[in-house]
Formats: sequence, C-alpha cells, structure tokens
Amino acid sequence: MAESDPSHSVAPPPPALAQAIPRGRMALLFTVMLVTAAGNTAMQSVMPSIGTALGVSDVWISLAYSWSALLWVVCAPIWADRSDQRGRKAMMALGLSGFIVSMGFCGLALWLGLTNALPAIWALIAFAAARSLYGGFGSAAPPAVQAYVASRTPRSERTQALSLIASSFGLGTVIGPALAPLMVLPFLGLTGPFIIFALIGVVALVTLRLRLPNDEPQFPARGNAYDAPYAGGSTAGHRHDGTGADAKEQADAEDDTLPEGKLRWSDPRLRPWVMVGLLGGHAQAMILGISGFLVLDRLGLRDTPAEGTGPVGLVLMAGALATLLAQWGLIPRLHLGPRAASLWGIAVAGVGAALLGAAQDLHSIALGYAIASLGFGLFRPGTTAGTSLAVSRAEQGRASGVTASVAGASFIYAPALGVFLYNRSDWLGFGLILLLCLLVFVIGLRTLQPDEKLTRDRS
Repeated sequence: MAESDPSHSVAPPPPALAQAIPRGRMALLFTVMLVTAAGNTAMQSVMPSIGTALGVSDVWISLAYSWSALLWVVCAPIWADRSDQRGRKAMMALGLSGFIVSMGFCGLALWLGLTNALPAIWALIAFAAARSLYGGFGSAAPPAVQAYVASRTPRSERTQALSLIASSFGLGTVIGPALAPLMVLPFLGLTGPFIIFALIGVVALVTLRLRLPNDEPQFPARGNAYDAPYAGGSTAGHRHDGTGADAKEQADAEDDTLPEGKLRWSDPRLRPWVMVGLLGGHAQAMILGISGFLVLDRLGLRDTPAEGTGPVGLVLMAGALATLLAQWGLIPRLHLGPRAASLWGIAVAGVGAALLGAAQDLHSIALGYAIASLGFGLFRPGTTAGTSLAVSRAEQGRASGVTASVAGASFIYAPALGVFLYNRSDWLGFGLILLLCLLVFVIGLRTLQPDEKLTRDRS
C-alpha cells in the first residue's frame, strides 16, 4: 500500500481537496468585504455632521440604523442557508447589490433633506428605509464569504484565515474615513461618500461576476460539497504541517454530515461564543455610536458640523489602524487561539473605553479609541473563529449565519442606548460599556473552550 511502502507514490487527494484558495480569488473575496466596510465607515464618519446640519437629535440618528440591524439579524441566517443551495457567488452578488442600492438611496434621501427639498424628519425616515435594504440584502455577502473561507481552511489555521477576511473590514475602515472628507463635493455636499461608494460597489460587483467561477452546488451529506462548486479552490488538502495534513483533513470530513434543522444560538456548542459575542458586540456598538458625537462635543464643533468630518475621520482611522495591527500583526505573530484572542481583546477594549471616556482633545480621543479598537480587533476574530471551530465543516454556512446575526443584533439598539446615556452623562454611557467588557471577561474565562481543544486537527 502507498501508506506502508515509501517507494510508492502517495495517492493524490481528491481534486476538491488538492490546493489552497488561489491568491487572486482570495483577493477578490477580500475586495468584496473591503468595499462594503469602506462605504459603511465613510457613512459613519459623516453622519454625525449630517444629523447636526439637519437639526436632528443624536439619538434619532443612531436609531435610524436599528431597523437595518434588525433585518440583518433575521436575514443573515436565511442567506447563509441559501448559500448552501444557491452557491456563495450568488449570495455575494446579492449582498453587493443590496449595498449599492442602499447607499445610492441613502445619499439621495439625505441630499434632499440637506437642500430643504424634504423636511428633516422625512429625510431621516427615507434614510432609514433605504438603509434597511442593506440589512435585508447586504447581509447575504459576509456569511457567504466567511463560509467559503472557513470550509476550505484546516482547523488549526482557521483563526488566521478568518482574521485575514475580518481584516478586510479593518482596511476598509481605514480607507473609508480617509476618503470621506475628500468626497464632500460642492454639489453633493456631505452626501458625496454615499454616491461615490455606490459607484465603487458597481465596479466590485461587475468584477465579482466576471472573475469568480460560477457554481451550482448540490449539497449532499458531506462537507466536500462546499469545495465542489469551486473546482479545487480548497485548503482542505493544504499542507500546514508538512506531514499528513491531507489525511487529517480527510478525517475531518468524517464529521461533515449536515444535521437536520437550523443551527440555533442556543446550541450547546455555540452558546458560550454567542453569549460573549453578543455582550462584547453591544460594548463595541456603543463605542461606535458615541465616538462621532463625542468628537463634535469635545472639540466644540456643534456649530460648524461640516468641519467635523475631518476629526471624526481621523479618530475612526486611528481605530481602524489599531484593528489591522491586531488582525494582521498580533493574531498571526502570537498564534492566538479563539479563547485567548477573545479574553485578551475584551480586556484591552475595556482599557481603551475608559481612556476614551476621559479624553478631552483630539490626540487623547484618537488614542483611547485606537486602544479600544485594538481590543475589539482581537475579540471579533476570536469569537468568529470559536463559533466556526465549535461545529463541523458541513455546518460552516449555518455557523457563519449565526456569527453575522449576532453581530447585527449588537447594532439594533446598542448605539442609540449608548448615545442616549452619553447625552445624559458621559460616564453613564462609558460605565455601561466597561460593565459589559467585565461581564464578557468573567463569562468567557469560565465557559469558553480551551484553544488546545478547539484548534486541534481531528484525526
């Protein structure tokens, strides 16, 4: 036999397990996520100034995102399940289409409000309705991308692979705020970033359609069906240890029978990761909701909101760069597993939140926000990888839907709650954020599985 006689050549793995995801294809997946992240953070950098210019309360600006976030929670698992039958490419294209249409209509609604063609309240309602298109249809792309990568990555390397995909969001959050002030054009005004990123999304969608292979998945009760639509684009046979990796990943496929029914948040395998992800996500959403308004208040820019786009963008960029440091530097360099990344991340995020709450000038605000973002840059990939590793390879589509819906649930009311408390007292908002970080650390310390068990390749 080939396994007992070294003079014989080893039988090659099946085609679907033969090679890693091609670099060009990985770059395309990275771009899909980057464009949506850049567009969304560009929007976040101008929305505090737009709300102030419209004369709308900060809380109502934050609540305008709630319906979209609720739709994300409901729709992300549906699209994740659909991607198992319709294919990852179809869901990525649907998600990009939702992003393009949403950004275009959001920009139009706010432009009409800023030019007094619509009353401010109706402009905000139209914005919320247009934004819901992103929650309903834009939620199709992230689960499809995550499932595509997760199902083609060996267990011991999945944290690093998913952190690379997550880092596309990080890079997007650098690009978005950096470009947003440059997109505030004479005719479009503060709505320029919406229209321009909608056009960039069109380019990304056309590229996805032309460059990513078509797929018509027929998902049997084996995990290899995740690989089949892409004809050998899997990492399942990637030799991450140089000896026997193929055999390990073949053995991993024995766990790949797709169970009946939905993968629920209450599943015992997922419950600890869902709990810490939800609580930590609320803390992160509150910081994101408060940060733009905090910059306007601490720097005295309420009377000149258009001047706030630059400082808000700089603070968001500082946070984005810290997130990239965590995902591109610390996680792969320190070989952090899901549990370690989650616990260390939430602890660092708590320190950053405390510094941000006390900050009074642009430098200290940017520093506090960057430290908090560094922590969440560790925390998010940790919980994502933990959720992925807790289930079988065949359940990756459903697991990615759970991850996306948990992330969306954090933004249903948390940003508005954080802004509401912050407007009453600075430390009411930041005190709740610190309490959530402490709860996540304590719960995670007691319930999350050890990294040695999670990341061990099955044999």
